[in-house]
Amino acid sequence: MSQNPQTPEQGAGPFTERRYYIDIAHSKQSATALMHDIQCNIERYSPGLLAEFHKEKGEKQGLHVGDEYHIKILGPWNGSVRVTEVAKQHFELLTLEGHPEAGHIRFSLRQLPNQSDVLRFEIHSKARARDGLVAFAYGTLGVGKQVQEQTWVTFCQRVAEESGGQTLGSVQVDTTEHDGAEKRKEHHERS
Repeated sequence: MSQNPQTPEQGAGPFTERRYYIDIAHSKQSATALMHDIQCNIERYSPGLLAEFHKEKGEKQGLHVGDEYHIKILGPWNGSVRVTEVAKQHFELLTLEGHPEAGHIRFSLRQLPNQSDVLRFEIHSKARARDGLVAFAYGTLGVGKQVQEQTWVTFCQRVAEESGGQTLGSVQVDTTEHDGAEKRKEHHERS
């Protein structure tokens, strides 16, 4: 039985945007071919010890709108997501009831403008904590934040490895918190 979506409006704490991205030169695969592999094998790109994807609803092969995954996340952070968009160079997941976050996350792969031999793989999430307890544990105590960041940094690194190309620097991590009228930005690299 499908769960209801968990939107940012239902969440607690600041609305947070996070971008994890890596640039890849001279990929041996096109953006479309590499994204197709990611969509067909999402569990292979995610570090199983940190976040293990299990398809609960949908066809066994591929990624389709309406598919649902249960994600077993290190610690008390398990949750489910639903696929809401699938295209040649991106896909998007929406959190479902019970997930530690309320929002969505987009995975995309594209050629950088004016750089015909450079691809950018990006994971872009827009979410709030599910409730006040998760907001406190995640934001104030930092519990879960490191696991989430390491999961998506590793995912980016695995995409770069699979491309057969050369990485141009480390995985970049940008965080922007919108808390009412205030806006706070943070940027760092992860190797």
